Amino acid sequence: MGSPPILSARDLAVSFGRVRAVDGVNLDLGEGEILALVGESGCGKTTLARTLIGLERPTAGTVSFEGKPLDYRNLKDYRRQVQLVLQDPLGALNPRHTVYDAVAEGIRIHKLPGDEEALVADALSRAGLRPPERFFLRYPHELSGGQRQRVVIAGALALDPRVLIADEPVSSLDASVRGEILGLLLRLREEFGLSVLVVTHDLGLAWNIADRVAVMYLGRIVECGPAADVLTDPQHPYTQALLSVVPDIDRTDQIVLTGEPPDPARIPSGCRFHPRCPVVMEECRGTTLAVLPAGPGHEVACLRHGPVLASAAGGYS
Repeated sequence: MGSPPILSARDLAVSFGRVRAVDGVNLDLGEGEILALVGESGCGKTTLARTLIGLERPTAGTVSFEGKPLDYRNLKDYRRQVQLVLQDPLGALNPRHTVYDAVAEGIRIHKLPGDEEALVADALSRAGLRPPERFFLRYPHELSGGQRQRVVIAGALALDPRVLIADEPVSSLDASVRGEILGLLLRLREEFGLSVLVVTHDLGLAWNIADRVAVMYLGRIVECGPAADVLTDPQHPYTQALLSVVPDIDRTDQIVLTGEPPDPARIPSGCRFHPRCPVVMEECRGTTLAVLPAGPGHEVACLRHGPVLASAAGGYS
């Protein structure tokens, strides 16, 4: 990323009582970039995405858009420019609303100027539903899963956003349709310069679409860098384990992690991955690691990579 990031998080933390769902995250999304945020269910990905869009208030740290911290008293314009695409298109669409009304809803809320029908038709066309008029009076149950996801994306595109945050955008779709939706996201980036944060547990998806990959574990980013570097030469044992089970990526033996991710209300001391790490060292249990920087280089939070070490006094537990 040569230009300043369009969306960034600094030292971001989100807690729900004793549960530290997001715990010191630095992240940048560049102009026209596709960034994949990957990790197991429960690692904090969705909470981070909801915080980036302003649906959750951070306990600590900041979210900035175009270099300016969010004003939580007035998020209407921000939410027009940063749109969320949910993983369940059937649940995201009101079954009593036609496709036209679903796409027009945001236009009406934000009182966008121009002819409403033309704006709806343009959004549907950009999302790949052509001719758009054929879909105006259809209801969600009359559409395929891929068509419903395109309607959800059209609803976001109708507001002419700068950023899409897509939470598991293809997890509920058939394999034959997944590639079409991923291709659509790539085309939107190429044709309209959209920045896209894709939240997913699927590293194979990241392999096919992302410019950069951030790997999240127990509320922290544990590895981040260009997709080609992270996915062909993963440095963190957690990333290596995730990649070892992706069928389309040439890996050696499958790495089986023992146990479940720890309770975010009782985060282990030292490296938070050490209870499951297949190459754990004694030092991993007590040495505090620094929060990764947000920059574009390949960074990893692991004791085997010295530059990310922090003293116990100055680091984060």
